[in-house]
Amino acid sequence: MKKMMPVMSAVIENETLMLKVDETNSLVDVIPKEQMLVDSDQFSFVYILEINEEYTYLVLTAEIWQILKEAVNQSLSVVLTNHKDSLTLPMFNEELNYLIENIKGNSNYGEEMVEKVESTF
Repeated sequence: MKKMMPVMSAVIENETLMLKVDETNSLVDVIPKEQMLVDSDQFSFVYILEINEEYTYLVLTAEIWQILKEAVNQSLSVVLTNHKDSLTLPMFNEELNYLIENIKGNSNYGEEMVEKVESTF
């Protein structure tokens, strides 16, 4: 089973999207894999991280999609933080844009997921 790391909040600071996770999530040895997936059952986007040769899923739920939209539209840098350490997430905007365009009008993701993506993005 893959480890999940939910994003607790997202804010834009100094032209950077800051994705904040719980302090108990260590960012030491985290390698951004520069890839995203969709979890249409949970209405989430998932950025893939590697920690000690195992995948961890950074979960981006619909509650933060509006700020994700702002960040993507402004092509902001995206940084993951646990309030102690931080890590830049390369290819975040490109991957998210690709998924959004692929989901729009595509019933393979489920009607409700398509509606949520189309109404937000």
